[in-house]
Amino acid sequence: MSRRSTAEKETAKSDPIYRNRFINMLVNRILKHGKKSLAYRILYRAMKKIQQKTGKNPLSVSRQAIRGVTPDVTVKARRVGGSTYQVPIEIRSTQGKALAIRWLLGASRKRPGRNMAFKLSYELMDAARENGNAIRKKEETHRMAEANRAFAHFR
Repeated sequence: MSRRSTAEKETAKSDPIYRNRFINMLVNRILKHGKKSLAYRILYRAMKKIQQKTGKNPLSVSRQAIRGVTPDVTVKARRVGGSTYQVPIEIRSTQGKALAIRWLLGASRKRPGRNMAFKLSYELMDAARENGNAIRKKEETHRMAEANRAFAHFR
C-alpha cells in the first residue's frame, strides 16, 4: 500500500441501454466467471419483467428498491482488551449502496424460482414494496447496531 497519496476513486461507467451507473454496478456484481454479456442479459430480462408486472419504469422501481435496502449504520468487529465487540459504525452512501446491491443479489440468489432474471425481478419489486429478504437483512443490521450502541465509544 502506497504511503504517498490516497488512491483516486473511479467513477463507474454507465450501461448501454439505460445510461445509468447504478445499473452497471448491479451488472458488475451479478457477473460470475467474467461472463458480462450473460450478466447484462439477466439484468435486462429482469427489468423487462418488472416493466410487465408493475407497469412502471423499471429504473425507478430499482432505485426505490436500493433506497429501501441501503443501511445507515452497520456493525464492525473490534477487538478490545482480549474480547471482541460488535461496534456500530455509520457508513457513507457509496458503501451503503454497495452493501444494498450485495444484499439484493444474495437474497435473489437464495430465492426459489426458475432463473436468475425471474428471481432478481421479484426481489427488486419486493424491496421496492418494503418487504423481502434484503429488507429483512437491513432491519436485522439496524437492530444489531441498536443493541450494541453501548459499545459505540470503541469506535
